[in-house]
Amino acid sequence: MFSNVSLKSFRILLLPLALVYWLAVSMRNWFYDKNIIKAASFGLPVICIGNISVGGTGKSPMVEYLIVNMKSRFRLATLSRGYKRRTKGYALANENATALDIGDEPMQFHLKFPDVPVAVGEERIVAIPQLLHDKPGTQVIILDDAFQHRAVTAGLNILLTDYNNLFTRDFYLPTGDLRDLKSSYKRADIIIVTKCKIDLTKEESAAIIDEIQPLEQQQVFFTAIQYDQPYHIMQHTVRPLNRDAEVLLVAGIANPAPLKKMLEENSKTYYMSHFPDHHIFTIDDLKEIKKKFEKIDSGNKMILTTEKDAMRLIKFRDDISNLPFYVIPIRHRFLFNGADAFNNLVINFIENFKREEPLLYGKERFKKENKR
Repeated sequence: MFSNVSLKSFRILLLPLALVYWLAVSMRNWFYDKNIIKAASFGLPVICIGNISVGGTGKSPMVEYLIVNMKSRFRLATLSRGYKRRTKGYALANENATALDIGDEPMQFHLKFPDVPVAVGEERIVAIPQLLHDKPGTQVIILDDAFQHRAVTAGLNILLTDYNNLFTRDFYLPTGDLRDLKSSYKRADIIIVTKCKIDLTKEESAAIIDEIQPLEQQQVFFTAIQYDQPYHIMQHTVRPLNRDAEVLLVAGIANPAPLKKMLEENSKTYYMSHFPDHHIFTIDDLKEIKKKFEKIDSGNKMILTTEKDAMRLIKFRDDISNLPFYVIPIRHRFLFNGADAFNNLVINFIENFKREEPLLYGKERFKKENKR
């Protein structure tokens, strides 16, 4: 296992590959910018949530934030790639869906918001027409993790960047974490700096805005992570964290640092079983988790995991239903009273969306635009 220092040193050695990657991404974006590669648009409001780096910036909680705050006003649907699922092509979540069918994050949306259609598809330009065919009453589509996928032009682009790893300070894969050009931030309508410290000052936020250099029309917001009360993975009973608890953290997410910091502040001690992002848990993994948990010598202990990881663990329901196995929900908390301003921007975009021509989707619209 690499230490952080040795890992960073190793990634610096990959600088030539990073330059090749930068060149490839630059050429691809140039083709789109010059309209050599055509991007499709659709005759309804499409909201894109994304980032220009790999790793967790809070995309899934932002999708959930939009659903919670918009679903009473508009008929929403979400569309994700369905990362690490074992199926291909378009799929619409139903009562028989599992994380293996549609991916962990879409499964999370489906279980938490059963009245909101949740679809997956690698090619969004193909999946959107299929989603609208299946759910013709859809008024708004939320694209999850689609900012770098330019085949579809969204009407509203929301770009997330981690306070602890701003895109302005990062470098390109594999030396850094950037998967798109830094300059791509100019395509965003809204930029949200996520995972900020809760006591971020106005002066500190102003310095970050100066560093990002948003365009005149871009709005910048700041959010912090807010954890809700843990609930049992199968029984959904709530058990608050307390300073006397010893916790085994089971996490297969890109950036567990904020969760670890929260446990440092809200538990007696914690241990960790760390897995790769979107890890597909096996029965052997579960055995190791249980063995590690049994070694904790305390009468006040619990297993804690993320909602995303829970989607890949509930397949072991018979093995975990009697364990103190809890899930910690996470959501965005807007700083500086920014929630209302952000919500109004999204609502105004949806309500003022103007359809300039008869509603065409997918291949029909793509063919029409190519004839112009």
